[in-house]
Formats: sequence, structure tokens, C-alpha cells
Amino acid sequence: MTRYLITRIASALTVLVIASIAIFLILRLVPGDPATSLAGPDATEESIAAIRAELGLDAPLLDQYLSWIGGVLTFDLGRSYLLGGSIADLVTAGLTNTVTLAVSALFFAVVVALVLSVAVVAWPGRRLSAVVGAVNTIGVALPPFVTGVLLVLFFAIVVPILPAGGVPPDGFLARPDITVQYLLLPTICLGLPVAAALTRFLTESLRTEMRQPYVLTARALGVGRFELVTRTALRNALPPMLTVLGIQTGQLLGGAVLVEAIFAWPGIGQLIEQGISRRDYPVVQVLLLLSVAIFVIIQLIGDIAHARLDPRIRIGGTS
Repeated sequence: MTRYLITRIASALTVLVIASIAIFLILRLVPGDPATSLAGPDATEESIAAIRAELGLDAPLLDQYLSWIGGVLTFDLGRSYLLGGSIADLVTAGLTNTVTLAVSALFFAVVVALVLSVAVVAWPGRRLSAVVGAVNTIGVALPPFVTGVLLVLFFAIVVPILPAGGVPPDGFLARPDITVQYLLLPTICLGLPVAAALTRFLTESLRTEMRQPYVLTARALGVGRFELVTRTALRNALPPMLTVLGIQTGQLLGGAVLVEAIFAWPGIGQLIEQGISRRDYPVVQVLLLLSVAIFVIIQLIGDIAHARLDPRIRIGGTS
């Protein structure tokens, strides 16, 4: 297991290094100059040059990169050019809101996928399969911005029982009942496509397991179908699902940018949008690298969990 962990961690670190270089260089190719934005439209060339020197933008690219990555490694993220304040404070506040939303959406997606997949396989029938298939099709076909608008229109305007957006005014822990109301609509909007994808994959995986010889033998011995699905087939169908879950989690984090805009959720997505529109390089660099790091960590955790659950994977380092 140690050898496997070392291999996977080394691969993850390589991805992060390559991603940091790509993020740094791509942002320098974006049109616009943060020094010009900060100086204002009437600033002179001398003022702009002075601001560039103060921000270190006149240094060679390699020096700028080493300075930035050194600050990241020492948790000295610096200050925002244009948004104002410490980048660490901005990231902490936005990350708290985004993680809360993402975890809620992921929990919703996993629960829905487990319930629907087990129901379809344990009680096979045309009507139930048709209903679940329709739900999956809608979840995959409808983009989040359409789902979000429809949810707000119905549950916040036509039948005003839930808030249209924002976060709980007193924090997430002060009033759990209020927190649930604010989380419900964005959670469904963000988690529905993930739930649909997981349901499709897990249902097919369970059906494949139910055709295996050990299941057919158990059924011949009188073991109930529901018991076989929940106690035997589900455990064997979960390892491949973990890999899909890691990929879907990355897509979920990407979709959070749009969902946060729809529901006025002040998270990482809104912060990235503000940083890009104002050419605030330090903020955008940190947020993009953080997003990549989260995705890599989730993939790493999924691979390790897959290796632990699936005996066909050779823990010595190869699969």
C-alpha cells in the first residue's frame, strides 16, 4: 500500500506543478493590464509604470512565477490588487460557502443515486424504470442555468416558500432550519446532473453484478433479490463508481461557478468571476490552483478508496 500511495502522490504533485505553470502563463495572455485598471482611465504612462513596478509586474516572468509559488508554499498569498483585502481572507470566506454548497450537492446526488439505482434493480418493472429513466434524462439534458431559473421561478416567486438566493444571514450553524431553506434550491440545481450520471452508471453496474454466477447461485438457493442487491451486488458495484464519483465531483465544482451566480451565493465561483473581470491576477491564480488541487485530492482519495475496496487492484503499485 505504501508503494501505491507514493506513486499516486508523486503523480498528483506533478499535475499540480504543471497546472501552476499553465495557470500562471495563461493569465498573462489574457488581454488587459491590472496596472492600467488600478491606475484608472486618466492615468499617465509614468503612473502606470510606477504601479507595475510596485506590483512586481515589470519583473521577468520566471521571477514572478517563483515569487508567487513561493508565497503559495509558505501560505503567504499576498493581497488583492483590485478587490481589496488579504487574499487568504477572501479565499477562506469564499471557500467556506462553496464547500458547504458542494458537500450538500454531493450528498444529495449520492443519496438519490443509491436510492434510485437500488430501487430499479431490486424491483425491476417497466413503470419504475421509465420514471427513473425520465428523471435521469431531465437531469442530464437540462443545464444548471435552466434548472436554477425554473426552481427560483416556482419555489421563490410562484409559490414563495424558499429564498431565491443568498446565504443564511446569521451563518450556517446558527439556525439549521434557516440554513436548509437557503441550501435547498442551489443544492438541487447543482446536484441534479451529478445524481443523474451516478444513477445511470450505478444502475448498469448493479445489473451487471446481478448477472454474475455467484448471484444466480444465491438466487437459486432462495436468497431474496433485495437482499442480494443491497448486501452483495452493491458492495461489488461501488468501487468503479468511486472513480466516476471523483470525475463528477470535479464537474460539480466547475458547475458551482454558474450556480453561485444564479443564486447570489458568495463563493469561489463569484470570486473567480470578479477577479477575471478586474484582471486581479493574484486572486485568480490562487483560486484556479486551489480548484485544481481540490480536484486532484478528490481523485487521489477516490483511487485509494478504489484500491482498498477492489481486490483486483494490486496494491503494490499497478492495477
